[in-house]
Amino acid sequence: MQYDPISVALKFGFLAVLFLFVLVIARSALKDLRRTAAPAPDATGFHAVPAHPEIPYAVDAWLVAERGGGLEPGARFDLIGGLSIGRSGEVDVQIEDRYASGLHARVFPRGDRFLVEDMRSTNGTLLNGASLNGEAELIDGDTIQIGDTVFRFEQ
Repeated sequence: MQYDPISVALKFGFLAVLFLFVLVIARSALKDLRRTAAPAPDATGFHAVPAHPEIPYAVDAWLVAERGGGLEPGARFDLIGGLSIGRSGEVDVQIEDRYASGLHARVFPRGDRFLVEDMRSTNGTLLNGASLNGEAELIDGDTIQIGDTVFRFEQ
């Protein structure tokens, strides 16, 4: 059983390249380990609570149904934690309005203020009669209109 010398040289050449590849990988890993030789200062698992300035939180606010949507006029919806409005059964305030999307809009607190956001609805949302693009801050007495359904913001 005699091997061709070129075949043997190619086998040893392949093994040498494979060895060099493993050596380069090992050196790279060793460099990474040396860079992180000292543990991070917070590696104990005990962390100090970061000191944040006192953030004022929103006072209680409501959406009051004025008309439409199959809602009783005067129905009040608490806004603490925010709520979503639409036709879907999975929203917080379900309205029966042919111009409403499944998830049409949402009203939510941010710090000490409340915002309304159109959720890319098909027919859009009106804030005080003007078309709403994206999100906008609500002020006491603002009206939100979704199709034929109108809500008033109270704070």
